[in-house]
Amino acid sequence: MKFNAHQIAEILNGEIQGNAAVEVKSLAKIEEGEKGDLSFLANPKYTPYIYTSKASIVIVDKSFTADKDINATLIKVEDAYASFSQILELYNQMKFNKVGLSKKADVATSSTIGDDVFIGAFTSISEGVILEKNVKIYPNCYIGENVTIKENTILFSGVKIYHDCIVGANNIIHSGVIIGSDGFGFAANRNTNYKKISQIGNVVIDNNVEIGANSTIDRATMGSTIIGNGVKLDNLIQVAHNVEIGEHTVIAAQTGIAGSSKIGKNCMIGGQVAISGHLRIADKVKIAGQSGIASSITEVGKIVQGPMAFNIKDFQRSYIIFKKLPEIYETLNKIKKELDS
Repeated sequence: MKFNAHQIAEILNGEIQGNAAVEVKSLAKIEEGEKGDLSFLANPKYTPYIYTSKASIVIVDKSFTADKDINATLIKVEDAYASFSQILELYNQMKFNKVGLSKKADVATSSTIGDDVFIGAFTSISEGVILEKNVKIYPNCYIGENVTIKENTILFSGVKIYHDCIVGANNIIHSGVIIGSDGFGFAANRNTNYKKISQIGNVVIDNNVEIGANSTIDRATMGSTIIGNGVKLDNLIQVAHNVEIGEHTVIAAQTGIAGSSKIGKNCMIGGQVAISGHLRIADKVKIAGQSGIASSITEVGKIVQGPMAFNIKDFQRSYIIFKKLPEIYETLNKIKKELDS
């Protein structure tokens, strides 16, 4: 994929300073740019690199003024960072714009395949599956019976989606994700053995969701496990049965959410957070990494931290005292000895 400076300037509505015919075929950070690379300068602290970079084209703000000669062709735009992001998106669209069904894929005759769909080798598409237009499924994926995947969604290699689940439009699901496996449902009997409770629900994922590698989302016991519009899940996240995550909530890696808990909209949850089952988390709540949530958070916008999380300011004050405990203990011993004497 090659672009020249003139083509890039047209896409970004930018002004060219230098050779409009120079071509690029790859993207790079400005400090690592080589001939044939497209880079950008947005952060002023990286300005010295523009004079030493070997990148062929650099996107800069219109306000940028060079102090000395620059070898690269410049494309001046209103916002260099936003413009480079636009180029990255275009690059991704072109890179992943695969179409066609591999001869090594197993596609059931009763499935419905939309226009411009891609299905890679050794992928299995079961009976009754609906793939809407422009869905991209990479090799070694499994799509169970009666699954629906809506338009423009990408499944990278090794994704498994169990039967009856629904995946919305414009989603990105990374390698190793498993959607719709059984929830952790067992009933103890008199002998303290555990009998499996059948999980007959499904998973429903709304639009514009991204799910990181090796995350798991369990199907509901009954009803649906629901991931709302615009939710972003990092790698290695466990979402249990009947959980609901509100729209535009973001969750960092290694977080686990136990069954039937409901997470509000626009929440931010740090890494390695543990959320107990059957809880309610209000909208706009922020939970610091490695916190444990054992009770519902009903206050909108509350910020919490701690192994048994409580108000973040109280936690920070408590932690200051905790660090001083040896000193406090020594002082108390001195006072005790003085009193005893």
